[in-house]
Amino acid sequence: MGDWIKERNFSSLSIRDLLDAREAYHVHLANLDNVFATAIGRYLIRDKDPDSRSADEAAPRGASGARTLYNSHVQKWSWPCVLVFVDVWEDRAALSAKPEAMVPQYLYLPDGRVIPTCVVYAKSAPRSEGSQLDTVFPTGLLGGGFPALQVVQGRRRMSTMGCLVTDGDQVFVLTNRHVTGEAGREVYAVVADTRQRIGVSSGRDIGKVPFPDAYPGWSGSRQMLNLDAGLIRIDDVTRWTAQVYGIGEIGPVIDLHVDTFDLDLIDTQVRAYGAAGGLLKGRIQAFFFRYRSVGGIDYVSDFLIGARRGETSIGTQPGDSGSLWFLEAVEGSAPAPAGDGRAPRLRPFAMQWGGQALTAPGAELSGTFALATCLSTISRELDIEVIADWNIGHPETWGAVGHFKVGALACELLEDDWLGRLFMLNQRNIGYDDASLQHGLGPHPRTKFVPLADVADFVWRSIRRADDNNHFADIDEVADSGEFSGKSLLDLTQDRPENVNPDIWNSFYQSIGASKRGALPFRAWQIFDAMIDFAAAGQITEFVCAAGLLAHYIGDACQPLHVSKLHHGSSEAEEDVHSTYETAMLNQFADELIAGLAETRATWAGPEIRCETGHDAAVAAVELMRRTVTRLPPERVIKVYNDSAGRSRTKKMWEALGEDTVNCIFDGSLTLARIWEGAWKAGRKRKRNPPLPSQPESQEALMALYLDNKFLLSSKLQALTVSEGRLVVTTS
Repeated sequence: MGDWIKERNFSSLSIRDLLDAREAYHVHLANLDNVFATAIGRYLIRDKDPDSRSADEAAPRGASGARTLYNSHVQKWSWPCVLVFVDVWEDRAALSAKPEAMVPQYLYLPDGRVIPTCVVYAKSAPRSEGSQLDTVFPTGLLGGGFPALQVVQGRRRMSTMGCLVTDGDQVFVLTNRHVTGEAGREVYAVVADTRQRIGVSSGRDIGKVPFPDAYPGWSGSRQMLNLDAGLIRIDDVTRWTAQVYGIGEIGPVIDLHVDTFDLDLIDTQVRAYGAAGGLLKGRIQAFFFRYRSVGGIDYVSDFLIGARRGETSIGTQPGDSGSLWFLEAVEGSAPAPAGDGRAPRLRPFAMQWGGQALTAPGAELSGTFALATCLSTISRELDIEVIADWNIGHPETWGAVGHFKVGALACELLEDDWLGRLFMLNQRNIGYDDASLQHGLGPHPRTKFVPLADVADFVWRSIRRADDNNHFADIDEVADSGEFSGKSLLDLTQDRPENVNPDIWNSFYQSIGASKRGALPFRAWQIFDAMIDFAAAGQITEFVCAAGLLAHYIGDACQPLHVSKLHHGSSEAEEDVHSTYETAMLNQFADELIAGLAETRATWAGPEIRCETGHDAAVAAVELMRRTVTRLPPERVIKVYNDSAGRSRTKKMWEALGEDTVNCIFDGSLTLARIWEGAWKAGRKRKRNPPLPSQPESQEALMALYLDNKFLLSSKLQALTVSEGRLVVTTS
């Protein structure tokens, strides 16, 4: 370094030294009109300063203009300092006329210690108060990173769930105190666009504490540390995984206290997953950021987390409070999967409780910063431990593996050469490839295209309420009186295809007093009719779209709990059997599922399936449902679920049910392929096929179709009737 800085060796300064200096100059800095915040960290060297390239090129500063968070960075040779944030930047000439307004270049302590300052030009910018959930989270397991929702005084309040913790007796979800609120307040998760209760506020929380209480021996008599942590007592731990969505498994918590806090953490790359902001990537900008002063007391946050180099913002939004932050490169972390399909294992160090928007005046740069609290301090104050090993082994994200696989595999099972090439061209429009399913699927933004095989869940469940009836049919429900006494829909349709008729099904449901009438096979009939029309008119985009959307319902037909009165088990304790079996188990064992389907394809000896009419398609769906519940009775799934309770529930379920599950899914994929071929053949008849497109159908065009409520109109079973062999919707 140049002689001007060599005269003083600041590299040996400790966090204690920096805090002592800030405490000693508290009154002085607080009375400077242009100072609005302080922190401690390492000196920010402007990108245009000589020593931004090498420590040996240092020179006196002052000619490079204002130092901001966007034009200055920590270098390896940056020295410890007190960071002073000012909202007015004045050059030396202006300050020479009013030296009392100048931030001291050095802070001198009575015992001879000298602490440098680093002045940063910034202004606080307003942040939006509301939070908007723009993604649809998958059904199945819950975990850190998922949205938590409360309604307080008529206003929706959203945050992010941090992670599972325990006090040795009960299991809780850790998030912010300002979110959990008073004891007993109900808390909900938002999954697949539906609100589900997860538990209640426990009343165990902690807000602001005197800084010396959190860090004994460090200066800060005029400072309050914002911990802002609270616990949600969850209703059912079997619904949860200790993994954090979008991040992976949790490694040991970084234990930070007065003896282990290290300035080498400054500029370290970190990441989190927020329910509103999604994957957040940043770096630790500073420690003990003073974000507000009231009545002579400074309020501070353990961490100020800012954007990485070359970026201006970490992208955090209202609703990300509660997110867990992880160090990317630290001993004990695995930043990438080890090749076995499991998620990375990162070590957490902090929980976000708020955000700060800071601008670089004059440069038109503005970015969001996260304010976060030490996770080890929270754990100590609330007397809890982070749970790291509950129901783990999933990829970073988890999604609807079953539905997407049914649609994608059906594209490979078509016998018609021309149609097979068309659907392989559009396979990624209908489902995901195997690599994507194995790696894990993220939440789907509402504004982006969803592969067609799961539009019915991810999109239509929120915008088409009538479509809910199309996802199931309780074909094992038995009437106990009347003309259908002692019979179920399974019985009525056994060797009686004419009974696959909406009038008969409506009469049956009415006789048992069913409030919801499952219409799954008739959805197949309705879409088959439409596909015939699209094929006849040569409307390939519409045909592919309808076929892909049909994949969801046929996928439901080969899931035993979708076609049974035991959809959610037979008791409240079994309510989550459906999501555990269909989603959690398949997410965790996607590799085994894919391998099993490949083996089954080579040895399959199932029934011949031929469809010429919409009624044939409905009958094919009913027969698929029959084979499904015969091969894998719902009672058996529920028994295995109950017998497998504990941390390895999904593993035990796969061991007991995996082979038959593979057969059910293959059967569904093959049935779907034959229905597609039947509709195309019935529509084209003896017409020549149109020219094969050279590219997949436009996702924008497909999305425009499925967002049109009139496209494949959804309806209740009560609104369906048959006219000249076609299914007609009489009312919406």
